[in-house]
Amino acid sequence: MRSFSIEKGVVMPLDRANVDTDFIIPKQFLKSIKRSGFGVNLFDEHRYLDRGEPDADNSQRPLNQEFVLNQPHYQGATILLARDNFGCGSSREHAPWALEDYGFRAILAPSYADIFFNNCFKNGLLPIVLDRELIASLFEAVENTEGYQLEVDLSQQKVVKPDGSSLDFEVDPFRKHCLLNGLDDIGLTLEDAAQIEAFEARWRDQSPWFFNSPDPQ
Repeated sequence: MRSFSIEKGVVMPLDRANVDTDFIIPKQFLKSIKRSGFGVNLFDEHRYLDRGEPDADNSQRPLNQEFVLNQPHYQGATILLARDNFGCGSSREHAPWALEDYGFRAILAPSYADIFFNNCFKNGLLPIVLDRELIASLFEAVENTEGYQLEVDLSQQKVVKPDGSSLDFEVDPFRKHCLLNGLDDIGLTLEDAAQIEAFEARWRDQSPWFFNSPDPQ
């Protein structure tokens, strides 16, 4: 998992509430569990004018030029600005996979669906909760300033605006530690690799019969 420290980038606004995980990555793309390759199908049903299918050549598909993701001044955006209840619907982990694979590192919204919120932290995404009025003011700023950028500083727990003012946000200390160090569940386990290997060595010494291969018949 990629670590997260400071992300400064263009903000892309998705101005609708209750964006569900099928909106983020439609169900036909859930066959793969590779965690990669989903970025080209992020927001697929709204990003393209035809129906997307796994393994299709997306470079040949017609784009919906009115959808925000396809507008030129939001290309390369790494911070997503959203409304209430972002990530609702099914619990598919493919949703944060698609967002991260596309290039988003942080999401700013007033609220999230619980499972989506938890899945973000496990996949290198930082979901930030800000007051609804602050989110509204950011939407206004993005609309009025082409190429509007923010800096997200996880260590300081601040969102820094172009004028230098900042917005504080809360984050669970354990989740913060994991993101700062790029630790998913497997990475956390491997932090204790030496102790695990020592335990296995003791177990082999104390109970060798568990490790002896049966005699061939």
